Amino acid sequence: MKRLMLFAVLGAVLVAAGCQSEQTSQEQDTNENKTAEKQTENQQAEQNQEKEGTEKEQTADAKPDQHQVEADDVVGTIENPVTVDNPDSIEVVVNKTRKFPDGWEPKDLVEPDVPFYFDEHLEKRKLRKEAAEALEELFAASKKDGMELVAASGYRSEARQKEIYENNVATQGQEETDKVSSRPGRSEHQTGLAIDLTSAEMALALEETFIDTDEGKWLAEHAHEYGFIIRYPEGKSDITGYSYEPWHIRYVGKDLAKQIYEEGSTLEEHFQMKSDLKN
Repeated sequence: MKRLMLFAVLGAVLVAAGCQSEQTSQEQDTNENKTAEKQTENQQAEQNQEKEGTEKEQTADAKPDQHQVEADDVVGTIENPVTVDNPDSIEVVVNKTRKFPDGWEPKDLVEPDVPFYFDEHLEKRKLRKEAAEALEELFAASKKDGMELVAASGYRSEARQKEIYENNVATQGQEETDKVSSRPGRSEHQTGLAIDLTSAEMALALEETFIDTDEGKWLAEHAHEYGFIIRYPEGKSDITGYSYEPWHIRYVGKDLAKQIYEEGSTLEEHFQMKSDLKN
């Protein structure tokens, strides 16, 4: 009887030990699985961070899509210009080989509160709202520095550009006209983002010697601080298609203006555009 009781006790002990061993094994398996899952999560997180970092770098280096596509795939000519697909953008590029859609005009034109050389409320007093506000800041800063800038000509409609171009062709011939005047639908002035400036010292004329005046030098040095660039810089006529115009500024926004100023480039060069100015 004692022997049977002893066997019963030993059996119970062995069963309890077995259960404990199985429980411990299960807990170890669970811990190992959790550790493996955690390692997998960490690895996935690291991969996501690396991917995100790469995407940000690529985004920072990328040019705006509308420009990059055209730079790579489309080459306009004077006789067969490209029609831009982003006419409302402040980064739009129009030149001899790139034109606006027929009849396009900006919708937010206003008159900046700056001195013009004329008193009439003509369309050439106007700029797009964002550019007009930036021009007011530019004039305020120039006045603070003792400059006396005067606005000459801002927005110009396609119809008005047609009149000017045809009149110049009639008096100077097309070859000479194309050196200094845009064909209808291809004028910077039609953007509503460009304006010609002069000074009393220049007798309000628009000539290259403007750069020799205090106002011309100030504009070349500070225009980018207010979002403007000298659109047709010296020595770049083979790229822009136009002669040097130190009086012609174009609003592109402060960030882009700063980049172009530091590069010493043009809009065409910055966006790596290809064009053929020979045909």
